[in-house]
Amino acid sequence: MKRTWRISTVTDAARARIAVARMAAAHGVPTLERTRLATALSARLRQCLTKGGTWTLEVRAPGRDDGEDLLDITVTPARDASAAGEPPWRAAVACPERAEPPDGEVPGDAAALAEALLGADEDTAAALDRLTEQEELVAFHREELHQTNQGVLALHAELDAAGRAQREAFAAERKARTEAEDARRRLTFLADASAVLTASLNHEEIVRRLPGLLVPRYAGSVDVWLFDHEDERGRSAPRPAAAVLAARTGRPQYAADHPGGMPGVDDRPPSALDPARPLLCVPLPTRRAPLGVLTLSPPGGGRWDPDDAVMLIELTRRASIAIDNARRFEHNRDIAETLQRALLTDLPTTPGLGLAARYLPATRGLNIGGDWYDAFRQPDGGLITVIGDVTGHGLHAAVMMSQLRTALRAYAVDGGSPGQLLTRLHVFLHHLQPDLYATAVIARFHPDDPTVTWAAAGHPPPVLRTPDGRVRVLHARPGAMLGIPLRQEIGDHTVRLSPGSTLALYTDGLVERRARGIDPGIERLAAALGTFASAELDADLEGAADRVLEPMLSDSERDDDVCLLLCHIDSSARPPATPTPTA
Repeated sequence: MKRTWRISTVTDAARARIAVARMAAAHGVPTLERTRLATALSARLRQCLTKGGTWTLEVRAPGRDDGEDLLDITVTPARDASAAGEPPWRAAVACPERAEPPDGEVPGDAAALAEALLGADEDTAAALDRLTEQEELVAFHREELHQTNQGVLALHAELDAAGRAQREAFAAERKARTEAEDARRRLTFLADASAVLTASLNHEEIVRRLPGLLVPRYAGSVDVWLFDHEDERGRSAPRPAAAVLAARTGRPQYAADHPGGMPGVDDRPPSALDPARPLLCVPLPTRRAPLGVLTLSPPGGGRWDPDDAVMLIELTRRASIAIDNARRFEHNRDIAETLQRALLTDLPTTPGLGLAARYLPATRGLNIGGDWYDAFRQPDGGLITVIGDVTGHGLHAAVMMSQLRTALRAYAVDGGSPGQLLTRLHVFLHHLQPDLYATAVIARFHPDDPTVTWAAAGHPPPVLRTPDGRVRVLHARPGAMLGIPLRQEIGDHTVRLSPGSTLALYTDGLVERRARGIDPGIERLAAALGTFASAELDADLEGAADRVLEPMLSDSERDDDVCLLLCHIDSSARPPATPTPTA
């Protein structure tokens, strides 16, 4: 029987030596011989470990059929040992048939020592077994710790990657939030600035407001060049080349010693007028041709953000639209006002009856053209005074007012009372312009009649001042508005007039206020008329008309035009005799 061990460490050597000792004991080698064999083998193995490398321990034990009874031990160096080629070490011990020698064959002390040495080997073997178990347990824990460390490292790597991703997400979120806030700020400014620019219908006011909107937040300076104002500002005023090029091409230009990087803007060399200052020249576009050029310098002498530049170009476009609309409005308003004044009649001169009229166009909005007054004689000597208001404003209302005025004069030639004239005007307007309406009040004076006959169609009532200074409103049931789809017969009303009396006809623009309605305004008009004495009205009816308008319009923004017609019976006039009824 042969057994082989490979020895390269102290543990290998101890295990092999113990195994050899156990084999020797199993084959009946006496205790002393076993001790000597173990000692010799230990010494040899110690030498082998000192030399290094791997050694082979081979033990041959006698079998049942073997003739020999020797336990043969051989220690041979392996090929990688430093003592390779060295002759093998051999040892042999006899294996008697008895497991133990007979009593007295071995001295007691030697036997005890041998037993002690062999017991130490057994203890060593037990310690090695225990050590093997501990090493396996340690190896298991070491592997478990290694796996744990690998898991911790992987977790740290994942956490680090998650941290980087989170930081990148936070950075992207902050950037997106900042961009959103900047975009919101620009849109808010653009909306607010547009509201400011479009709130005015005066193009010069819009031009004056532009610098206040842009400086110092988005521009260091602002210059508005309007082409049709060249004569006012002087043709010799120098303009930057970039502004001239923007006017010619209709494209924004950026003049500086560095590229602007602005979308839709052409880069140009610095301006010769001011080379150190960058200039952004943006045309003021319209549907036909540019109105002018807006020239800006950057705030603080720096640069514009590309998004700010886009916002400034859009604001310039909106400002151009506002200026163009304001000019169109001013043009139409001037035409309407000119037409309105041209159509208003010169008041006739009548003995004993003074007339004073005032027409004031609206100062806000295109609200000109609807209000009118007239006074003319009928063939029988009567005097017709009328004041009215056509719905709508502008040129269309002015044209309709002129047609109503002409129609009324034509109808009055055939005679007829105020109520009859208004009824015929109602039919005329309904057939001529079914979607247009008007209000009017007509008063008829006759030199042979001490009364005045009047009629109203949807119009504020006349106000009468009597010679004693008392004022009353001639409330009566008026007809409906002229032109409505309703058949109506407008009735007449009569009131006696004494010398010194004054009748005031007016339009709603004089007395009506949006916040308070029309009744308080009529009361104010009555109070204003009550402050005059008859002598004042006899002497200066024109001045009295102005003094009536002043307190009435002091709190008004005049978003509607105003008409006032004062009809005053001279105090010195002899009252006509009341006609005696005939049988």
